[in-house]
Amino acid sequence: MSRIDLLERLALALAIGLLIGVERGWQEREVKDGGRAAGTRTYALIGLLGGIAAALQIAFGGMVLAFAFPAFALPFALFALREARLSGGTSATGMVTGMAAFALGALAVSGSTMVTGMAGIAATIILAERKPIHAFVAKLTWAELRSALLLLVMTFVLLPLLPDRTVDPWQALNPRQLWLMVVIVAAVSSVGYICVRLLGDRAGLVLAAAAGGLVSSTAVTLTYARLSRFHPQNTLPLAAGITASWTVSLVRMSAIAGALAPALIQPLLISLGLPTVLLAAATAFFYRRTAGGQGLPALELNNPFELGEILKFGVLLAAVSVASRLFSAAAGTLTLFPLAAVSGLVDVDPITLSVAKIAGSSVPLHEAAQVILTAAAANLLCKMAVTAMLGSRNMTWRVAVVFAMTATSAGAALAVS
Repeated sequence: MSRIDLLERLALALAIGLLIGVERGWQEREVKDGGRAAGTRTYALIGLLGGIAAALQIAFGGMVLAFAFPAFALPFALFALREARLSGGTSATGMVTGMAAFALGALAVSGSTMVTGMAGIAATIILAERKPIHAFVAKLTWAELRSALLLLVMTFVLLPLLPDRTVDPWQALNPRQLWLMVVIVAAVSSVGYICVRLLGDRAGLVLAAAAGGLVSSTAVTLTYARLSRFHPQNTLPLAAGITASWTVSLVRMSAIAGALAPALIQPLLISLGLPTVLLAAATAFFYRRTAGGQGLPALELNNPFELGEILKFGVLLAAVSVASRLFSAAAGTLTLFPLAAVSGLVDVDPITLSVAKIAGSSVPLHEAAQVILTAAAANLLCKMAVTAMLGSRNMTWRVAVVFAMTATSAGAALAVS
């Protein structure tokens, strides 16, 4: 390590300690001098001390850090204990903050400066947001906490354990991909729940649906269709959410294809432009019909997501995947259009990516745009079927009208393009 590099890393260690110290000093600005174990300067020096200890270990080897850390922590703990006795409190935040400042200072010298900077900023934000965090925890219900923990287990415990390969005789079921879709549905439901809590029924539902459409508009459709059965009075904002997710999905498809093959942008505008505009207009219509929420009963959500309903979606998706695979095998070697229609029922991304890569070479541009439009139409058909199976009657007919208009426009675009 060069001298310049070492100086820069020590400066980072000092800066992180100073950042933490400024936050601690502001939080304890009303405490009299001598009434706290560490202030702004002390935390800055603690960060620098950690950096120096790491530098000494790099220079001389041995167990410098192993001895330096307890040599710092024990005296600091005594000062923290004295502060607790004077203030009559029992918080360990000051002690843990001092240890974190020392560790981050050491990491700044011996590890990644980017990781150190991010960790230091994250630690400072957590310290600064004490009251909002406590208020959030106080308002948190058991159902919300359980759902959050369940989503974390589903994502970071179960998902990595599943094999990322097909396990069935038809080569159709990939456990990790199927479970990933289940996780996405749960995440979309949770995001919608949070948006409704923060922004209200009208804006919260549409915003969450638009964000969910970037990941999986099918997941949004399933979630909102199911909600319409339990909350029929909120059909209009839920319908606006579904059409918003469909709009974002088409825009997302076009963006992916256009990024891979810029020459596809103009044909895609012809093929997908009118359907996208119609879906956006339907979203605006449903949104405005809610009349700003006047007289609209509150959408009382008691649980971010129901695991049983989400697992049913996983089973349905598995059945569709197997059916699509069997159909493909029975049909033999499919041309692009039937292949797009079959694969689009489950996922539009594979066919979109594949066609965009060969557009303009193996496949003419206008034909590539038509194939992508076919996949999008098949995907909309699948989502319409999900709405009809899971949604309320009022939801189904409203979305069906929008679907019919969109399908008609897509057919016209396919005929003239």
